[in-house]
Amino acid sequence: MSNSSKLTHLNDAGQPAMVDVGGKAVTRRVARARSRVVLGADILALVQHGDLPTRKGPVFQTAILAGIMAAKKTADLIPLCHPLGLDDCQVTIQVAPPAAVVIECTATVTGKTGVEMEALTGASVAALTIYDMCKALSHDIVIEHTRLLSKTGGKSDYHYHDA
Repeated sequence: MSNSSKLTHLNDAGQPAMVDVGGKAVTRRVARARSRVVLGADILALVQHGDLPTRKGPVFQTAILAGIMAAKKTADLIPLCHPLGLDDCQVTIQVAPPAAVVIECTATVTGKTGVEMEALTGASVAALTIYDMCKALSHDIVIEHTRLLSKTGGKSDYHYHDA
């Protein structure tokens, strides 16, 4: 395994370590992640013409807020992530007939480290929030295909080919 492909969160002794980003350049970094929630046709029919209101609040609006809040707290959730002051975080939810919704989270920071984990966390928690708010209607809801779609601004850019 070459040095460029070794795990970055292990020190020379093989122990967990935070990556030292002190020598990195400050750049604008943007990451976009997606998660898909298969609700089923019956639940999706309830949201076809707008958000689904529940006793906990409107599903999509609540999930968007949860995703943004989670992205801002990523370093509290994932042990070796650097705490980042995000410049921006946007979460969108689109109906994907016949039975799903697609969540995208785009996180932006001007800093020394990327925001992939923030984008992934935002998309994931938004998906979990939709599950939580709809589980009274069905436990057959599936969260799937959570993945990084793109990242720019660091040492190397990445773009998922189907994005």
